[in-house]
Amino acid sequence: MTMETFDRLRSRITSIDSMPTIPVILRPLLRCLDQPVEQIDITRIVELISYDKTIAAQCVRMANSALFGRHKQVESVRTAVMNLGMWRVRDLLFSNSLSQVIPANRWIVDPTVFWRHSLGVALVCRKFAEILGYPDTEKAYLAGLLHDIGILVNSMVAPEEFRAAFSKATREQIALDEAERATMGFTHCDSGRVLAEAWKITPDLIQAIELHHDIGDPVRGGPLVAMVHLSDLLCRLRGLGYGYYEPRQVDFANERGWLYLVMQFPNLADLDLARFTFTLDEYAKEVEELVSTVFTR
Repeated sequence: MTMETFDRLRSRITSIDSMPTIPVILRPLLRCLDQPVEQIDITRIVELISYDKTIAAQCVRMANSALFGRHKQVESVRTAVMNLGMWRVRDLLFSNSLSQVIPANRWIVDPTVFWRHSLGVALVCRKFAEILGYPDTEKAYLAGLLHDIGILVNSMVAPEEFRAAFSKATREQIALDEAERATMGFTHCDSGRVLAEAWKITPDLIQAIELHHDIGDPVRGGPLVAMVHLSDLLCRLRGLGYGYYEPRQVDFANERGWLYLVMQFPNLADLDLARFTFTLDEYAKEVEELVSTVFTR
């Protein structure tokens, strides 16, 4: 997309009254999570959760769910946070907060499908980071979780155009960004960048949001963009996509992002990629449990 087209898109989005604003709880949460894991303030996280009674109730309900097999009833937010761990607590906070960005009747992509994909990409991205020895697995996870926020923008500011694009993608079984480009002239990657900039999200996360479908020269985005790009592909090919089948063949061994990561992290060449893809199946139950908790009222 040319700079002129991007400027027009940004002007169009920011001039619309329904431009999504960052949820109140999310900005301080982003600041907390931008710290190294050993410096994350649990007390502050508990405080943030307690501000939102819906999220607090979800944390307690999830801590008491069969997934964790608790024999003693969890009743306090602090106990729930300690039992769940920061990964799952963060998931609840993000998915609930971002789900409040747009009204329930404005979603074009089913919100449960959207969050299954986002959480799946986040989990795979974190796993990639661990395998690579990438220094910030938290950042990798966060990039995976936020990579598709442009879908929220498109649902709000161009609902009819985006509905047509999503219908085209579903009908023709093609990538969503391809259908958006053909129908709308821009993609959720482009609008996601606009929203991320408006929310003052860090530049490396903005790049992951903007480039996760078309990484171009992988050196530009670095390892973070490559990990999100590959994680997104893996999830879509393993049934954690947008709710429709994409009959595409991907040769990961020759994928641009993969080749770049192997060059940067030579130990990746020894990874059994076929076995790694089955990691997604291990995450399925956890993702389903989380999504059902978030969307059960």
